[in-house]
Amino acid sequence: MPRMLDVSDEVRAEIGDEEADRLLAGETAPGSYDCTSCRTPGDSQQERTSTVLFIGDETAVLAFAHSGCLPSQVVQVTEEQLRGAVKSIAGDTGGMVSDQSAPEPAVLGVTSGLVLIAGELHPALVVEPTAPIARAGTTGSGDDFLPLLTEQGFMPLADLSAVPPVLHGWSVLLAVGQLHAVLQPGTNGGQPVAWWQAHQPLQVTDPWRAAANKHQQVLMFAAPVGSIGRQPREDLMRDALDKAAATGVLVGAALPLAGT
Repeated sequence: MPRMLDVSDEVRAEIGDEEADRLLAGETAPGSYDCTSCRTPGDSQQERTSTVLFIGDETAVLAFAHSGCLPSQVVQVTEEQLRGAVKSIAGDTGGMVSDQSAPEPAVLGVTSGLVLIAGELHPALVVEPTAPIARAGTTGSGDDFLPLLTEQGFMPLADLSAVPPVLHGWSVLLAVGQLHAVLQPGTNGGQPVAWWQAHQPLQVTDPWRAAANKHQQVLMFAAPVGSIGRQPREDLMRDALDKAAATGVLVGAALPLAGT
């Protein structure tokens, strides 16, 4: 039976016309599936469904998502991320999540939580290095973390009274219901590359994921080492963000989901 599938031109270019046509005809596409974004059931025979192709260094995985959650697209990930995505079908656990790992030279701590802005809850990632970040090619003890981000388009925030502007080209990769990476634009218009990536996909809470799917974006806040700390609760994280903003050491942006 034909499927209500969306196969983008870039996905078709990767998998080939023959395989794309077989998917659309229902020969290789599943009827029911778990959405790779929101993790709730979907049915490609009854509702619009996107094909999402995750490409690693050596392998690729074709996943399916509600069209309202993600468009059909190709997402470049590392081989490690791809293996993690395949293995991470298990259920989510509650609580905030943190990861202190990132490839050298930048060691970044990333914490997820919900932030209340203008009476509405927004999914947020708070990024804080574990040490000062120097500009590539420079020496000394200076911290260029915030200048480097503002040069990329992140905005200095004096307070959290309004949602920061969308930073196009950057995105948050939320796949199989888990947090995988923050992506930045590739060079010369190429595929996005990981600015930060989790060593293992990180669980997020159901309310956080629901808010991300509602807004189709995630707020990212960043501050220099020692400004925020690893706060165990969302209210404490919000207090730390407010203090960082008041002292002029907070930048932020709204990042679309998975490059959309």
